[in-house]
Amino acid sequence: MDVQWLLIIHGLLTLLVVVSFLCGQWPIFEGTPIQRIHYFLTFGAYDYFLRFVGSVFGEKAINAILSVEYFCCDRPNPVLQIIYLAIIGITYYFIAKSSFSYIPGYYLSGFHRYTSLLGVGIGVFFFLLTSFTDPGTVKAENVSQYQSAYPYDNIIYTEKECSTCKIPKPARSKHCSICNCCVARFDHHCGWMNNCIGERNTRYFMAFLLWHLFLCLYGIVALGFVLAGRLKELRVVYILTVYYGIENSFRKLAPHVVQILLMVFLAVVSLLLAGFFGYHANLCRTNTTTNETVKWQDHMNWQRKVNEARASAAALKASINGMSSERKPPDSKWKTFFRRSPLEDTGAVVKNNIYDRGILHNVWEVISPPSTRRSFLRTKSKSS
Repeated sequence: MDVQWLLIIHGLLTLLVVVSFLCGQWPIFEGTPIQRIHYFLTFGAYDYFLRFVGSVFGEKAINAILSVEYFCCDRPNPVLQIIYLAIIGITYYFIAKSSFSYIPGYYLSGFHRYTSLLGVGIGVFFFLLTSFTDPGTVKAENVSQYQSAYPYDNIIYTEKECSTCKIPKPARSKHCSICNCCVARFDHHCGWMNNCIGERNTRYFMAFLLWHLFLCLYGIVALGFVLAGRLKELRVVYILTVYYGIENSFRKLAPHVVQILLMVFLAVVSLLLAGFFGYHANLCRTNTTTNETVKWQDHMNWQRKVNEARASAAALKASINGMSSERKPPDSKWKTFFRRSPLEDTGAVVKNNIYDRGILHNVWEVISPPSTRRSFLRTKSKSS
């Protein structure tokens, strides 16, 4: 098969897998092959694997796999950290192996050899910083300070005690079952970091996402310039149109196929990082966390059901009262058709986020967490 067709098929398959994995659960894809691929990637493949292992090796093998799953998914472990370092190391190796011999080139100067290594080093630095920084562990010594920093809104957060740590739970905190501690301004537990993302390390996590997004875009542009330089130097366009047929010319481009595949890989990763960074940037803009997004969604769904139940009860009561009173002439069919349902008059459920104090204050709270400020330490000294 020709090289150009291999590249096209590779790109289409990569796009199909990414779209199916990320968007397969959307209602628009219900009943489509994309939904089935999403199910296979997220649940089906693992389920079939367990069935195969059980039928061939028995129940002991399944229990061994479930033990490994428990260790990897429910306990602190460095598995994903090692995978991250392997991915970034292998990717950099292939880029250096396939491209550094052409740098300096027609469009790139020699200093890009060093800036690429510097960029990877800064990315690993942000990774280590996020992984090993205390996310904001709530302890008996600092719980009162966190309660002062984050007041209860009495909507999604009420004053109560953590049943595991046996200390009061400050607002916006959550007990992480993997790390086995309460974390202030808890966002989520990140397996890639082997750490929670909370009050003290959200800023480093955002820097990690943004830097890796820029790093991937830099890699795409640099590889593009390397390819463009080689096309210019080898006069490939001229050869394509004058001396050779298309197929022979693509065979001469075969050494650069690795660069093209790397560009596709970096482009896919860039899209994922852009979406993830955009989601978390919006959370920072509104001073909300991933954990609070779920809580607000549950609260608003519950409030909406309560309002609908009240409207239904009021409509039923009005209907009963109407039956017991004087009979009125029936409304016309057109009037009945256009009459609003009582459920439509229940009113919108409003999200009242007391922690959203404006974009500047919200972003500053991420950059400079309350527990790193002098006022937090003064509150601690007063309480002691």
